[in-house]
Amino acid sequence: MTEEIPKQALTAPADYPLDLLTVESLDIEAQGIAHRADGKVVFIEGALPFEQVTANVYRKKSSFEKATLLVVHHESSQRVRPACPHFGMHTGACGGCKMQHLHIGAQVAVKQRVLEDNLRFIGKVKADNLLRPIEGPAWHYRYRARLSVRYVRKKGTALVGFHERKSAYVADMRECHVLPQHVSDMLVPLRGLISSMDARETIPQIELACGDDVTAMVLRHMEPLSDADLARLRAFADAHPGVQWWLQPGGLDTVKLLDEAVRELNYGLPEFGITMPFKPTDFTQVNPHINQVLVSRALRLLDVQPTERVIDWFCGLGNFTLPLATKAREVLGIEGSEVLVARSRENYERNKPASPVRPALAAIKFVARNLFEMTPAMLVRDGAAEKWLVDPPREGAFELFKSLAALHQQIVTGVPCDDGVHQQSLALEGWTPPVRIVYVSCNPATLARDAGVLVESGAYRCTAAGVVNMFPHTAHVESMAVFERVQT
Repeated sequence: MTEEIPKQALTAPADYPLDLLTVESLDIEAQGIAHRADGKVVFIEGALPFEQVTANVYRKKSSFEKATLLVVHHESSQRVRPACPHFGMHTGACGGCKMQHLHIGAQVAVKQRVLEDNLRFIGKVKADNLLRPIEGPAWHYRYRARLSVRYVRKKGTALVGFHERKSAYVADMRECHVLPQHVSDMLVPLRGLISSMDARETIPQIELACGDDVTAMVLRHMEPLSDADLARLRAFADAHPGVQWWLQPGGLDTVKLLDEAVRELNYGLPEFGITMPFKPTDFTQVNPHINQVLVSRALRLLDVQPTERVIDWFCGLGNFTLPLATKAREVLGIEGSEVLVARSRENYERNKPASPVRPALAAIKFVARNLFEMTPAMLVRDGAAEKWLVDPPREGAFELFKSLAALHQQIVTGVPCDDGVHQQSLALEGWTPPVRIVYVSCNPATLARDAGVLVESGAYRCTAAGVVNMFPHTAHVESMAVFERVQT
């Protein structure tokens, strides 16, 4: 168990001019919310609920003000000392985290409230049950990151890290408590490496992707690298076991390994006996510890039976698809990216044979399709499935759920489906809606919107919802919800 961090000591000077504001709540951007006597809202960076504070207003509008914390006169019991010396509200502070000053348990509670409020006010939905939050390590969890790089000629050194708060400048970071420890330990050596390179002024970023055994670093370079620079990269990798350099001279299609790799970049899902190879530019979950729990809970909530067919919408690399194939009769994985579909097929073939911990995977078919242009007719052509797993990007799954609601309307009322252009009565040929849907979301607003479509149609009810603390100390809210078909 992580030792609790001591609270900050914040006190006001005796002669400080008091213009006290009482903080009532916290918004999703980790800003304290207070009201002036006339009812005007003040958003205060760095302030926490139930604190009395003095703040510096830097932006005034007719209906609200934005401010930064100056002094805490009465401190919240949930305030803790930030672990990272680069965190803060001051100029030059790192902008990678927003909530290090708030106890981790309170962070989760804030995110749960955000999810519930979004469901209630956007979707007009209330879940029958609240799922226990999925939590994991609060520190050193971030296995994917985009590190900005800037060589500062006046200082004769390179900066490597996240941007400063509200700034395009790169923070002067020497450690990071959310990156894996071995990556944090490499920040200063990376600065030295970049500073020594001939191309130091034309390297804008390093894309980081950590697997179970390999740390891949994709170096974006705007000019060809000299032989001396390539030698420097190789020497750095030799000095830091497990590091692989990938070079990116142009777009994503130009990314390639510097040298042939001995070890493969992959992550494991040990509960299901699955190993997932991936490229450093592929989408994978930032937090592998949470991902394992997330996949396990999603499958438990779906309760897939050996006789059932399942569709995994927005399937990506097959993060959920392959585990589903350990439970189901057949799985269909649909994804918008041709590249990811090709990768998911490779991963399926790699994992398909039986292993000492499981039988061979069930049949999986992968299809590439733009799911933001979904229609009821396309949905029928995909065939019926008893269960759905939906894991969309931030934009959500609006067209998919609109199509499902339209088909439900045709089944119940006989009214033809409206595909947005004209109404058409589809020959359903035995197609039936799924009895259960598990929706994994990285945006509570679009989850709430999509939940509203399902619930308002009368086809489904939301039986459970809860948060997933994938990104501790940030304002990012991951969540999941379960929908059950209403029997008519």
